[in-house]
Amino acid sequence: MSIKIKLLTIPFLLFLTACVGNMNPTGGNSTPNYPFFITTQTQVVKKITVPAGTKLVYQEQHFKEGKQDHALSEKKLTAIEFPKDQPLVWAGVPISSINQFFNSEMRGYSIYADFKRLPDIRKNRFTQLWQSCDDSLGITIKNTEDWSFNKENITDVESCSVNYQRYFKNDPKQQRFLDQLYQALNQVNES
Repeated sequence: MSIKIKLLTIPFLLFLTACVGNMNPTGGNSTPNYPFFITTQTQVVKKITVPAGTKLVYQEQHFKEGKQDHALSEKKLTAIEFPKDQPLVWAGVPISSINQFFNSEMRGYSIYADFKRLPDIRKNRFTQLWQSCDDSLGITIKNTEDWSFNKENITDVESCSVNYQRYFKNDPKQQRFLDQLYQALNQVNES
């Protein structure tokens, strides 16, 4: 009888392992096919003038998946991805994309720089600090309808990569760095 149990246990464990190995923690076995629209002409989105060829990505919506034939509501916008040959200049820095914070309770977005396109003449304290993080910059804002470089709307630098985050309030080094970065951002005169 113990031999039968062992013989049945092995196939069962293999079956169970195969099932668990294919599970996705997000609930599905594939990446969601978020609705998106590729702009066909220059237009203003979240108070930013975006060129033709910009990809606007939206929240999941019923009956809307993948490429759309028209722009959807800006209230559902989660990301702006600029054409590779036409980065947006934000605070003097060429950027490839802007992504709304994943946590809906936070008001802001992450900006992804393309420092390879930053000319030496445009480098300053702000760009040097940001580039030292070697990753995205998290910005908190007052008005979620404005993702432009509007210093009146920017309330803080929330993060610079995973190394510096406001979340870690008890880490003076992180807070000091983010304070310096925010001060340098406020000294930038370019849009």
